[in-house]
Amino acid sequence: ASCPSHPPPRAGRPAAAAMMMGGQQQQPGVFVLNKNTKREQGRKAQLTNIQAGKTVASIVRTTLGPKAMLKMLLDPMGGIVMTNDGNAILREVDVTHPAAKNMIELSRAQDEEVGDGTTSVIILAGEMLSVAEPLLEKKLHPTLIVSGYMQALDDALKMLKEIAIPIDVAKPEAIQEIVRGAIDTKFASRYGPMI
Repeated sequence: ASCPSHPPPRAGRPAAAAMMMGGQQQQPGVFVLNKNTKREQGRKAQLTNIQAGKTVASIVRTTLGPKAMLKMLLDPMGGIVMTNDGNAILREVDVTHPAAKNMIELSRAQDEEVGDGTTSVIILAGEMLSVAEPLLEKKLHPTLIVSGYMQALDDALKMLKEIAIPIDVAKPEAIQEIVRGAIDTKFASRYGPMI
């Protein structure tokens, strides 16, 4: 017996659909999302991403430089860790926002590739996002903003070449001065000339 509101399927149709799907009828995928998940698009998504990046940068901003402050962290075992290492701090931060995760991944990549500058790269990325925000609000296209950043990079590299000071690598004093300047903000700086 068939229901008048749901007529039986027409002959040939289900078989043709099954043949197109590799011989099996498949149901569409079901995605389970958190009830609080919001999907944003366009300018609002861009501005939300910028805010997330700026928030991550603000976490480590006070840990940079010779007057850096230590952050007190509570590790999973209940112990207290005090550090001003940006990468160590960001490793302990639990974030769900995709843009914030990208910022933390940027810090990890900097640490793996270079071994230093994790805090600087996060603060610089946060500032670049801050500068982009008013440009997006003025309806500038993101590719135009990125081309402006690329032009700024070219200008900065040109300027650095002009102000660079040649170093004689045969003189140990010159090398020691560079190394001392590089480790002054690190924990090892208290050991000074011994390194």
